[in-house]
Amino acid sequence: MNVHVVLYAGLSRYLPPGAQNRKGTIDAPNGVTVLDVKRQLGMPDDLPGILLLNGKQAAPDTVMREDDTLAIFPPLAGGGPTRAATASDPTPWERRT
Repeated sequence: MNVHVVLYAGLSRYLPPGAQNRKGTIDAPNGVTVLDVKRQLGMPDDLPGILLLNGKQAAPDTVMREDDTLAIFPPLAGGGPTRAATASDPTPWERRT
């Protein structure tokens, strides 16, 4: 069965041959899981990422169907340790850096 993959940022190096514009299609067996597709693309099991199957968050053990689209985003980064905001904190547009 055909499944589609969309890989963002640095993950695009795992796209299958013939892929264009971050999108590719692979032939996968019936009952393939999201993790199986990652492995078929050559992605390490422990490579973190946000997994969306047909636009909804998916677990690695989610079974895919014909013509499903798996999008994988690298983890988002930024900021530092977080703490709860207090009433005395300035709003973002009042902050000066």
